[in-house]
Amino acid sequence: MDFLTRREALLRTIGCAAAGLIPLRGAALAAPAHEPVQGADIDRALRAKVEAKEIPGVVAMAANGERLLYEGAFGYRNMTDGARMSTDTVFRIASMVKLLTSVAALQLVEQGKLKLDEPAANIDPSLAAVEVLTGFDAKGAPQLRAAQHPVTLRQLLSHTSGFSYPLWDENVVRYRKATHHHKDLPRRPLLFEPGTGWAYGGSLDYVGRMVEIASGQDLDRYFRNHITGPLGMDDTCFSLNEKQRASEASLHVREASGRLVPQPLEKQVPQTSFSGGGGIYSTAPDYLTLLQALLNGGSLRGAEILRPATVALMGENQIGNLEAGHMKTTNPALSNDVDFFPGKRLRWGLGHMINLDPIADGRRAGSLTWAGLFNTYYWIDPTMGLAGVIMMQVLPFADGHALSAYRHFERGICRAVRQA
Repeated sequence: MDFLTRREALLRTIGCAAAGLIPLRGAALAAPAHEPVQGADIDRALRAKVEAKEIPGVVAMAANGERLLYEGAFGYRNMTDGARMSTDTVFRIASMVKLLTSVAALQLVEQGKLKLDEPAANIDPSLAAVEVLTGFDAKGAPQLRAAQHPVTLRQLLSHTSGFSYPLWDENVVRYRKATHHHKDLPRRPLLFEPGTGWAYGGSLDYVGRMVEIASGQDLDRYFRNHITGPLGMDDTCFSLNEKQRASEASLHVREASGRLVPQPLEKQVPQTSFSGGGGIYSTAPDYLTLLQALLNGGSLRGAEILRPATVALMGENQIGNLEAGHMKTTNPALSNDVDFFPGKRLRWGLGHMINLDPIADGRRAGSLTWAGLFNTYYWIDPTMGLAGVIMMQVLPFADGHALSAYRHFERGICRAVRQA
C-alpha cells in the first residue's frame, strides 16, 4: 500500500482534529480489523504528563497489521533548549535491538545456517568452555565448575543460558569485583546450568556474534540487508548521520527530588563492532514497522523477513514453568526494580517476554513485549491484532512516571479498539 508523507499526514491530522481522530497513513489492503481510534483521551493523558514535568517528552504510536491507528508526539526532545518531540525523533532504544537480533538469528535458522538446539559453540567457539559460578569462598574468591551441558541458541534467545547482567544480579557485581584480583577468571561465567533458570543478561551479544559468523557480515550490514532495508526502516542504525543527529532526543536523568535533568548528547565515535544486545538508534515509526511485520506473520508491504511458522514460534513459551521478567536492581541510578505486571505469570519466547495472563484494561493473554534501558517500550497483542510502541529518554529504567505514561497509552488504545 502507499503511505502518506509526513506533511500529508499532518494536514489530515489538522483536518480531523475537531473529531479527535488520528488519520490513517494509507488505505488497508483488505477489510480493516480496526478503524483509527479516538485519540483525544490518549492525547490528554500524555500531554498532562509532559505539562506536569513528569516526563520530558514522548512519542507513541499504535497500529494493526495494515494501518496506523494512532500517533502522538508531545513535549520536548530537550527540556533546556525547547526542541519539540515529533514522530521522526530519534531515540536510543538500547535492548530493543534484541528483537532485531532475534529476527536475524531466526532468519539464519530458516536457512539452515544456525540450529536452535545444537551447541552454540559449533558456531562461536568462545562458548565451548563456559563455567558456572557456584558461589564464593571465605576470602571472596569465585568458585567455578565446568557446565555440564552446552549452551544452545534457543537458550540464548530465551535468556535461559545462564548469562546475567550486573545491573540486575548482585552475584555478577561481586564476581566482576573479584576479577580485578584474579585476572585468570573467565570474563562472563554462567549463573546456573544452561536451561535450568531464567536471567536477563548478555545472551543476545552472543547471538549477534553468531549471526555475524554464520552470515559473514557484521551485524550493522546484516540488519540493513535483511531487516531494516527491506522494511524501509531507514532511521534504525548503530551510527547516526547529520540529519538523524539533529533529530535525536536528549537523555534526561531523574534526580532523587524527581526533577529531570537533561544530559548532553552522547559523543559519536566510529564503530567497528556491533552489539546484538544494545547500542542502536531508532524512531517510533521505524520500530512500529518491525512490529507490524511480526503481527502479519513476518511480512509487510511485499517484504518477508520471517516465515509465519517462525513468527509463531517466537511467541511461544520457551522456558516452561520458569518465571521471567522480575529483576532487582543493583544500581538504582540506572534502573529501578523491574516487575511490569505484578501478580501475573510471565514467560519468555524467542525474542519477547510473554504475559500468560490478561492485563486489566490492556493487552490480552499471550501478548509479547520488551523494552530499552532509556524507557522505550513495545508490545504486540496477536489476539487483538495490535502493536504499540512508546519512546521516552529517561533514566533510571522502569521509571514510575514513564511506566504510567505507557499504561495510559496502552489502555487507551485497547479501550478504543474494544469499543470500536
